Amino acid sequence: MKRRMLLALTGGLSLQAGLATAQAPAPQRVRLRGRIDSIAADKLDMTLRDGGKASATLPANLRVTEMMPVKLSDIREDSYIGVAAMSQPDGVLRAMQVVVFPASSRGVGEGHYPWVMGEGSTMTNGTVGSMTNGTVGRVGSGQDVVLTVRYKDGEQRILVPEDASILTFTPASRDMLAPGTEIILNGTRAADGSIAAASINVGKDGVLPPS
Repeated sequence: MKRRMLLALTGGLSLQAGLATAQAPAPQRVRLRGRIDSIAADKLDMTLRDGGKASATLPANLRVTEMMPVKLSDIREDSYIGVAAMSQPDGVLRAMQVVVFPASSRGVGEGHYPWVMGEGSTMTNGTVGSMTNGTVGRVGSGQDVVLTVRYKDGEQRILVPEDASILTFTPASRDMLAPGTEIILNGTRAADGSIAAASINVGKDGVLPPS
């Protein structure tokens, strides 16, 4: 009898623990842009673009990357890229910014999905299948470039105008993180509102992708 009671009690506690784990909300992904106010080995305080304040913990393995401008000619067939675009009234995707990923980042974020730059914005991460000068539908000119970007479940044709921002990035040192530096912080927000950074983008000479 005692053994059955002990097993029942143990099973009940395990079930409660499992339910508690299942009910705990998963951390939410966050992307914050602003300027660093102060920074320590394990914490960063920043002022956001809208004037709000945020703090984030910094892990020992924090990834820091430096964004820098490159030319449209640096994009080639088989390049792995990420394109932030805005859908036009006729459905054409017009690029605002293109990130050329280094070879080590091929496959990161692959796919086509809504983005954070307002209604109608999209992100397409994939491999360049073709590049042509011209237009998509009635949008663009002969000086613009049309990219076919392929990913696992499909492809998109995206118009890249002459004024689109073309960037790439390289690994950087945490020494670049200093008060007054403009950054984009990627991380997670826990149920209690605390933010843990996973990576930080720093712009070379203040250059950062739109967000």
